[in-house]
Amino acid sequence: MQTRRNLLKSSAGIALAAGVITALPSTVLAKAAIIGRQAASYYRLKLGDYEITALSDGTVKLPMAKIYRNIKETDAEAYLEGHFQAGDAETSVNAFLINTGEKLVLVDAGTGDLMGPALGKLVANIEASGYKTSEIDHVILTHIHADHSGGLVIGGKRVFENAVLHVNQREADFWLKADAKAKVDKVLGPQIAQAEKCVGPYVEAGKFETFADDAAPIPGFGSVLHAGHTPGHSGIIVESKGEKIIFWGDIAHGDVLQFDQPEVTVDFDVDQKAAAASRGIAFAEAADQKYLVAGAHHAFPGIGHVRRDDSNYDWVPLVYKAGY
Repeated sequence: MQTRRNLLKSSAGIALAAGVITALPSTVLAKAAIIGRQAASYYRLKLGDYEITALSDGTVKLPMAKIYRNIKETDAEAYLEGHFQAGDAETSVNAFLINTGEKLVLVDAGTGDLMGPALGKLVANIEASGYKTSEIDHVILTHIHADHSGGLVIGGKRVFENAVLHVNQREADFWLKADAKAKVDKVLGPQIAQAEKCVGPYVEAGKFETFADDAAPIPGFGSVLHAGHTPGHSGIIVESKGEKIIFWGDIAHGDVLQFDQPEVTVDFDVDQKAAAASRGIAFAEAADQKYLVAGAHHAFPGIGHVRRDDSNYDWVPLVYKAGY
């Protein structure tokens, strides 16, 4: 009898609980809301005595099979599909901050507000990483395309107010001293206007310097001319205690196809033939010398090595490390 009474009590309790649950508003019962955002996008590593922070400006979906040149679109799409990158592939836009202990140097400056809300995250991620834009002493551009220079200004004002901006001389001449014909060109014209808008405030403020081909942008940093993508496109070389990294800008777009087929170019290359040649040279040297490479459009954090394989070259991303 006692057992049956307990059972009835238990049944009544379950029924009561069920009624209470039914009466609760749906918001109480809902699971945690889906946030849909990644954590702050920065990644650190040591290079000798230096600290390098990879910074994400965001990612953007691009139909790479349509953008690649010197390959049939159907062949590019089939290749990318075989590497799980068919259709509109996520493409990273990366920048890199080097702390030498004496100065803070930013390589490339992201897109700013030029390319939509999926990008333009650089300033937020600089701050998330523990630095401020006002603390940066130098900004070095691999080249002046909008996804590398757009973040230099916001509302016509310099974002890096205390920094000197450094650009290869022939790169500066191409974009900032363009003739009338280039300025009305349907492709180059808008890019020239963007270059003037982004770099101009640093020129006007006396915060703009150029460097020669294969010369040092600032003391302790080197450069290597990899012309083609743009006329003055340059890799930026950093070394400390026998360790070396080259920030090579747009030598490659993506992590797969161009490593197997360096002759494949992209729509954005100003000189397609020279861009392909520069890529071949850069790949071979990086594979032979085994130094680290940081790319603006490799999957974030965009740092790794190049190795030779049976199909030509292979991109080997840096193995994630929780701390250095």
